[in-house]
Amino acid sequence: METALSTPHNIQICEVTCDSFRIAWDMTPEDTARASHFFIDLSRKEGGDLNRFKTQDVPTKLVAKAVPLPMAVRGHWFLSPRTEYCVAVQTAVRQADGEYLVSEWSQVVEFCTGDYAMDHLKQLLGKAQVSAGRLLRFSVFYRNQHPDYFHYVRTECGGLMRPALKDNSGSHGSPINSKLQGVFLSCNTEFDTGLPPNDSPYGPLRFQIPAGNLLNPNTNLYFADFYCMYTAYHHYVVLVLAPAGSEGDNFCRSSLPLLDLTANPFLTYIPPQRQGEDPLFCHASDVILEVLYTEPLSLEQGSVLEISGHHQMSQTTANAKKDPSCKVCNISVGR
Repeated sequence: METALSTPHNIQICEVTCDSFRIAWDMTPEDTARASHFFIDLSRKEGGDLNRFKTQDVPTKLVAKAVPLPMAVRGHWFLSPRTEYCVAVQTAVRQADGEYLVSEWSQVVEFCTGDYAMDHLKQLLGKAQVSAGRLLRFSVFYRNQHPDYFHYVRTECGGLMRPALKDNSGSHGSPINSKLQGVFLSCNTEFDTGLPPNDSPYGPLRFQIPAGNLLNPNTNLYFADFYCMYTAYHHYVVLVLAPAGSEGDNFCRSSLPLLDLTANPFLTYIPPQRQGEDPLFCHASDVILEVLYTEPLSLEQGSVLEISGHHQMSQTTANAKKDPSCKVCNISVGR
């Protein structure tokens, strides 16, 4: 009878991305020499008893032939971005009769996957470009809110709309979620009027500011996300506008694809062609743009006016989760 295998210990996780990681552990030189297979039990941390590794002879998740450690584990079909996982390992020797001699399960180790890398965001950007549609002119950025919000801004914030931390709506792996602060603005217009719509899920008051105050050669534009909420009819593109050299700009430069301000399918600034002309501003017609401006905005830079129409809060995108089954806005990594 073969000697029992020792229990793997000192589990180490490294090189973690949004859909892969490397794992290593310590075992005796004798076990290293004779192990033929590794069993990896990987599951989400959320909910349930973490001590699930009860079976010694049946791998519950992954089986791999023994390779030099650290071993790469990758696959978007079971790994998602920004998700906490727990993992345990067994070593095994396949015997002549086809059965396995296996070690005890190691201790359970927890880790969290990362954000989308630049390559993943460029995949998502490519999908968003296909859906953007033609460009329509616009003249103002705007933000719809309830009266209480603007009262608070005036009385408690000195008239400044201060940046707030981006929530977790949209793609789970977007690098700006819960990391970048900004003030969300809209710029979409009605097809028939060229003006902002009167309906708003956010409230009956609208702050609006001339587009040129924010969209100009002194600002940089970044692509951050493309998602929908269980309906193929409404897709959202999240863009970030950051003054060049600002803290927000520095964050985005290393995390998000930079867009050409004068030539992209979402939001453009076209400089005057002749002396005395005004610049032109255009937005994509077939997606809903959510523009995150990374600096405080003073109400004195624009105007606040009342709008008519329906204002149903159920239509907001606050913390809305992306539809993982949509073929239009998902890429081949975790959602």
